[in-house]
Amino acid sequence: MNLVWLPAAIANRDSQLEYIAKDNVRAAIEQGDRIARQVVQLIEHPEIGRQGRIEGTRELVISRTHFILVYRIKNDRIELLRLLHGAQQWAPLEK
Repeated sequence: MNLVWLPAAIANRDSQLEYIAKDNVRAAIEQGDRIARQVVQLIEHPEIGRQGRIEGTRELVISRTHFILVYRIKNDRIELLRLLHGAQQWAPLEK
């Protein structure tokens, strides 16, 4: 399986980590590392996340963070769709 960060997920990740870094750079780095370590687990265990709120998606709760990674399994790849903060209003995902 290949992991593919789609542009919306990259933008979500970057903006979330930049926001954290304004107050605490070290915390932003740690959060980024946690995200990266858990995302890599999807290669071996693509269905580790719960069924998503939107049909055809899955949600991986990133442990020790407030983040939820929304992804889908499509053929031989895992598409990372969005990285959302658990407290934020969820904008519609592109199909």
